[in-house]
Amino acid sequence: MENNKSTGEILREKREEKGLLLRHVSAELDIDTAILSKIERSERKATKEQIIKLAKILELNQDDLLVQYLSEKILYEIKDEELGSKALKVAEKKMKYISKNKSGN
Repeated sequence: MENNKSTGEILREKREEKGLLLRHVSAELDIDTAILSKIERSERKATKEQIIKLAKILELNQDDLLVQYLSEKILYEIKDEELGSKALKVAEKKMKYISKNKSGN
């Protein structure tokens, strides 16, 4: 999965590659076609549940797509913060510390 592409771009490319129409995929997700179109154009964020369903429908690796989705959630939360990059590094260290302590118990 190409990390520089948005989740929406990845979804649209894969849907088109498989020859699936927007209305068919949106029907499987039980959402309006306009909503899926906005997700593909990165004008609206999908939910985690929608990402999981889309991975299955489009035959994408679920974990890779979820990592892409989560990375964008983080990015959009901190991208305009002057110290965003530094905060991200601190958060990564905290995650490692928490994971290490969980596995040690």
